[in-house]
Amino acid sequence: MVAGASAQDAPLGRWKTIDDATGQPKSVVEIYRARDGSIAGRVVEILDLKDGPNPPCKACKGPLHGKPIRGLVILWGLRPDGDGTWAGGRVLDPENGKDYKAKLALLEDGRALGMSGCIAFFCRQQIWRRE
Repeated sequence: MVAGASAQDAPLGRWKTIDDATGQPKSVVEIYRARDGSIAGRVVEILDLKDGPNPPCKACKGPLHGKPIRGLVILWGLRPDGDGTWAGGRVLDPENGKDYKAKLALLEDGRALGMSGCIAFFCRQQIWRRE
């Protein structure tokens, strides 16, 4: 748990995303409280520069197609779901333009965050590091 933070606010802050396939840092996501009280997150920095410093979301559909990934809201609608977990929201993968059921879980006394995206019974988890 982060010093001075309540359990409900614990995932708030900046997180370095780590590619689950390569183990390399990809971006920094800022997790914040949305107006409706849920947890949301937006990309605030691109670390993997293979596609440039602020690539567009080529795979995104509809109004997000071609929008810059930096500033893009990729997590939304998450609410506390028990001891150190948040669920009920969605996560967008800008690489394929799809969104998935999302779940967050604090790990390592709040220094890491398990971010899971699921379709049906198939889930993929990334470990994000507090910045």
